[in-house]
Parts: sequence; structure tokens; C-alpha cells
Amino acid sequence: MNITKDTVVTLRYKVADAQGKLLEESKEPMVYLHGGYDNTFPKIEAALEGQQAGYQTTLQLAPEDAFGVRDEGLARSIPRSEFPPGVKVGGQLRGHTDDGREQVFHVIKIKGPVVLLDGNHPFAGKTLRFSLAVTGVRAASEEEIAHRHVHGEHGHHH
Repeated sequence: MNITKDTVVTLRYKVADAQGKLLEESKEPMVYLHGGYDNTFPKIEAALEGQQAGYQTTLQLAPEDAFGVRDEGLARSIPRSEFPPGVKVGGQLRGHTDDGREQVFHVIKIKGPVVLLDGNHPFAGKTLRFSLAVTGVRAASEEEIAHRHVHGEHGHHH
């Protein structure tokens, strides 16, 4: 079966930086509903369109085609006294941007009395290489199409 709109695609992936250093590798296969549902990056969907199980490719995506350019307005320094005890580098917390949107911030560094937070995705601003291997393609169910995402194994559960 070819990958077309309203097919469910199962793939394994690796993400590396532009120099080829591995940043992330899928432990479980990624499963997504293909066809413009914003379940993966548009350039990845375009590269997989019309392909079948067994297809492999490597794509290099600029920041604006992947996790976006860095927004320095999402980097914050906050007094450690405002945090509960046990704040650690690598931790995540929910906060709000200057314009009031909810945002997840990552604890990047703790320097004495100051905690440095960053609301950017860790891969924001990076050119990335995605190595993709399609392991399965099937027709989506009517419910999956209606809900705009995959249900069941490795997909979304209600």
C-alpha cells in the first residue's frame, strides 16, 4: 500500500545534527496519520508521499521546517528562591510567556541563586537530519480520520 492521505504510517527514525551527531533515536516506532493533519513536519510528509513499507530516506531540514528558530524571549533567568526544593537541570515546568500563552520551560542551568529556563524546544534553531525507515502502511479507520490522529498501538489512547 502506498502512503497517501488518510493512511497510517509506521516508521523508525533517527535525528542527528547537521554534522551527523545522533541526537535522538526512536525506541518505539512512530505512528502517524498521513495527509496534512499536522502529525509530523510537512517536509517529512512530502518526502514519504507515495512511498511504501521498506522505503528509507534521510532528509536535512532547516530550523524553520523542523522545530523552529530560537526565540530568545523564551529564555529566562529566575531566582532559585521562586522554585520548590529539588529543582534540577533537565527538569520541565509549565509557565506562561510574556503574552500569557502556556509554555513548557526546560531547566537548562542552575548558577548559584539563579535558575536558567528555556521555553524553546531543545532542537529549535538547529538544522537536523532525519533518517526515516517506513515499516508499515495501512488505511486509517473512519474514527482516526475524524479525530485526526492514530488510535491503538503506539498511537493515541483516550
